[in-house]
Amino acid sequence: MPKIRRGGYVFVTWRGDHSPRHVHVYRDGKFVLKWDLDNQKPMAGRPSRKVLELIHQLDSEGLL
Repeated sequence: MPKIRRGGYVFVTWRGDHSPRHVHVYRDGKFVLKWDLDNQKPMAGRPSRKVLELIHQLDSEGLL
């Protein structure tokens, strides 16, 4: 379970989790977003521009 902290958010993924490939995002211990990495759309929550930029950076770095 990679847990990455960046920009005041915590990004969590689980290897072997259900499809599609996705990331859970938290801030101050509270759920913010569940983002579908395969289809680039929200599964739960409402993404901010900052969170989307951070997700894109982490994904392009191979961390998600």
